[in-house]
Amino acid sequence: MKKPSFIIGKKQIVLAGMTLMLGIAIYANYALSSTGNEIKLTDKVENQSINYGEAELVDVKTEASEDYFSQARIDRMNSRDLAAETYKSIIGGGDATEEEKAVAAEQAAAMTGLMESETKIESLVKAAGFLDCVCYLDGENANIVVKSDHDGLIASEAAQIKDILLSEVSVPAENIRIFDVA
Repeated sequence: MKKPSFIIGKKQIVLAGMTLMLGIAIYANYALSSTGNEIKLTDKVENQSINYGEAELVDVKTEASEDYFSQARIDRMNSRDLAAETYKSIIGGGDATEEEKAVAAEQAAAMTGLMESETKIESLVKAAGFLDCVCYLDGENANIVVKSDHDGLIASEAAQIKDILLSEVSVPAENIRIFDVA
């Protein structure tokens, strides 16, 4: 049987030194923090009645609505860019048949027309005196979000927005939605 050899190497010395330092740190922490067997008393905390989860009204109308319109435009642009890339890959792809390519080209042209109409409607609504506007068109539905300078839309303003919309696109009246963001 072979007798085990005990060779002390660099790793063992470093490990022993780190263990010794850890022990010294623990002892120093204990010696410095203990002031005897007494428990330190602190001031009494007064019971405050706080109901977490209650709703609180915060007035962030202008900043939130400006953020809404900016974010809505960015989201709409991103989704349209994604759709355009999809149409481009279908049209330029080798897997698609000529019929699929033709359908994709028609849908891409329709999307481009809707994008132009959205931009034109938004400009016309702003020109009509509204502070900001975002329009969403998908061919069958139209959703318009406006920011007015007073508390909510009145019937004449909604009719004005509807007239602007119908002058640019043909959408059934029951599929038009107008929203006001204060």
